[in-house]
Amino acid sequence: VQLVESGGGLVQFGGSLRLSCAASGFPFSNYVMSWYRQTPGKEREERELVVVFRSADDITYADFVKGRFTISGDSAKNTLFLQMNNLKPEDTAVYYCRARTRDFENIYWGQGTQVVVAS
Repeated sequence: VQLVESGGGLVQFGGSLRLSCAASGFPFSNYVMSWYRQTPGKEREERELVVVFRSADDITYADFVKGRFTISGDSAKNTLFLQMNNLKPEDTAVYYCRARTRDFENIYWGQGTQVVVAS
């Protein structure tokens, strides 16, 4: 099982980025997929939940990204996406993709991708 994030980078305030999470070793459509972020100075245990994708009809966004971020998936490519618009400096963080089985028995993390939003 492997998750590989990409798409991070430096962007200006109000800009956009699209993050990708390529999954291998399992069909992500059978898992609960999430994006988390770890802001500067925070520990791993303090990662914030950004969005949970249980199915196309069951998505939960954190309040601080509602209306700005959109999650989507491509089952054929086994890839999850996070479209981030209207980015703010407080969105600066390392963004992580997470996959878990629906019974919480197994949890997998990617290595993260850095997003920096300049003011």
